[in-house]
Amino acid sequence: MSSPASENRSEATNGATVGERPDDMGSPGTSTPGADAVATVAGDGTTPVRHEQERLRRAEAMFAEPPLHYLTPLHASEEPYPADVLEQLRADAAQVIARYPHKRSALLPLLHLVQSVDGYVTGRGVHLCAELLDLTTAEVSGVATFYTQYKRHPNGEFNVGVCTNTLCAIMGGDQIFDELSEHLGIGHDETTEDGRITLERLECNAACDFAPVVMVNWEFFDNQTPESSKELVDRLRAGEQVAPTRGPSHVRSFKHVSRVLAGFPDGLADEGVGAGPASVEGTRLAREKGWTAPGADGGAKQGTDPSASGAGEDLEPGRHDSTNVPNEPDELPQTKEDGQ
Repeated sequence: MSSPASENRSEATNGATVGERPDDMGSPGTSTPGADAVATVAGDGTTPVRHEQERLRRAEAMFAEPPLHYLTPLHASEEPYPADVLEQLRADAAQVIARYPHKRSALLPLLHLVQSVDGYVTGRGVHLCAELLDLTTAEVSGVATFYTQYKRHPNGEFNVGVCTNTLCAIMGGDQIFDELSEHLGIGHDETTEDGRITLERLECNAACDFAPVVMVNWEFFDNQTPESSKELVDRLRAGEQVAPTRGPSHVRSFKHVSRVLAGFPDGLADEGVGAGPASVEGTRLAREKGWTAPGADGGAKQGTDPSASGAGEDLEPGRHDSTNVPNEPDELPQTKEDGQ
């Protein structure tokens, strides 16, 4: 049985209840609470309805889950690491730091290591890196906010990057991104509500010969279309194992790949096809035609095997044949008109 006080809390002019947001501005043909609309609160006085609603809204926002978008601050997670997680992080970090003559040089892989645990660069991760490398948190944050592979907010399990650089764009990359954005209901550097997909534009996937290209956690999906890309993200969201065009048998999670980038191989580097037909077409054609790189004197070495013993012995150490060929002077215009 409700008390008079509890009944009073739900009273409002024109049927509005505390917790609802009346339309203060109103619209033609509707009736809205006026500035003097009040509701009795706890039976001991009066409080404007909109004031009580604002109080409730702020209380809800205070305890709401953090948003999955790029405005989430870098220090979003300051909760200390559990003891076992911290112990493993320190042990892994010690292995990484030991690879460098100056320990501050280990910052990049350590940030990937943080992401392999937290899923993004958290505040507690920044403090740990600063402590281990004798850096300030400002120095660590400066690096973490410079490179786009380091995420400043919770990232999806699968980072879907659509190349929209010149070649991919004109081959359909922009359309792929736009249709994926509409299909998923998210924009650049935003994450689906289920936490599975983060979508972003990439400047270059280093696979122009397979344009347009989409990458999922840095694995290649070549010659994509809007339809194939939407099918790809749907399968990922459904929990299916999806095989990239080149590389391992299926795409691993963002955290898994982050650990690999931190310098802990998973043994999959040589799994699957490494280069597709388009990448090696030049090599195939050169072998078929007997073409080789120019020699040190600028002349072609027809019919010789570049890998044969003694090839390039007369060149500067560490230099490829073609880099030692003197550049020919640019052709100058013969007349004023030619130069215009």
